[in-house]
Amino acid sequence: MAAAIVSVLSLSGCASVKNIFGKKEVDAHAPVALVALNPTAAVTRAWSASVGKGEDSIGARQGPSSDGNFVYAAGVTSGVRALDLQTGRTVWTHASKSRLSGGPGVGEGVVVVGGLDGEVIALDATTGALKWSQKVSNEVIATPTVGQGLALIRSNDGRLTAFDLQTGERRWFTAHDMPALTVRGNDAATLGPGVAFVGNDDGTMSALVLSNGQVVFDAPVGEPIGRTDLERLADVDGSPVLDGSTLYATSFKNSTLAMDGPSGRVLWTSEHGGVGRAAPAANALIVADSQGLVWGLDKSTGTAIWKNEQLKNRRLYSPVVHGNYVAVGDVEGYVHWLRLDDGALAGRAKLSKAPIKSNPIVVNDLLLVQDTAGNVSAFRVGQ
Repeated sequence: MAAAIVSVLSLSGCASVKNIFGKKEVDAHAPVALVALNPTAAVTRAWSASVGKGEDSIGARQGPSSDGNFVYAAGVTSGVRALDLQTGRTVWTHASKSRLSGGPGVGEGVVVVGGLDGEVIALDATTGALKWSQKVSNEVIATPTVGQGLALIRSNDGRLTAFDLQTGERRWFTAHDMPALTVRGNDAATLGPGVAFVGNDDGTMSALVLSNGQVVFDAPVGEPIGRTDLERLADVDGSPVLDGSTLYATSFKNSTLAMDGPSGRVLWTSEHGGVGRAAPAANALIVADSQGLVWGLDKSTGTAIWKNEQLKNRRLYSPVVHGNYVAVGDVEGYVHWLRLDDGALAGRAKLSKAPIKSNPIVVNDLLLVQDTAGNVSAFRVGQ
């Protein structure tokens, strides 16, 4: 009898062992349960607001933006809203028949948002009045980049289109080849002096001349290595981050690159990375990987100086530095604060029951977060 059981187990694997002995199977990819936390950071919610129906599961990662006075946020079918930064009070609302999904982005007095049908809408940042509208070749789920007289629109077919910020006239567009399989989503281009840096779905980062879209270079961030399309996923789906003159980009392939922005010279590469943006602090670069591990990397060398595994499989996206902490949202609507010096969990707050898939931003001392249900909250953190 014992020999028969061994034969069954060898054919059926570990799940059969659990079934035979009546034990509950454990999903290896389920979010790790949160343990009771004795907070060392004082987290307070300054305000909360709703911007209407959120994106739910379309994968747009809608998030807020700010010009230092207002917070701008959009819902898929509820238009764009401007909220007072300090109170969350609605200042204006721009209703739209378009299904808004990308952004909004803001700069130079203009708010720009993209739609699921390729619409691009530009609004006056003070009043919400329509300035111009345009169309691109595919859905827009990345936040438009606004600055240096342009609105840069990343569409989901690998194109980047530049429009004149004041008139809406198309200046140029460029296309990047797409791999057969990609991670859903992409992110905004990053502006440098006269140049835009863009993360690509094939694991590279491109530098483009702002005046005409000419490609200066393509740098590999994550190598698409593997036998299958799934194994080769290497998307750079978070915006490259420019910190001083150093550019950081991180890949779904769990790799990160640091580069001298002006020259394009690679400073270091690391085997730790993730699908969202990296977060530069004074001495460390923080990344959240595809398994939900949060890493603190030495900014000079890329060497790991700490790792936090307490949020494993909680589908973290983009961490952001908030005071002496790094904040990151998760799939169950929680925001977590980790200490910058050692990565220890220091605080926690629940935004709602909806996932947080957007890029949180920090304006002055406020952390601004939006979930997939269209809820926006502002948090402060102290010692």
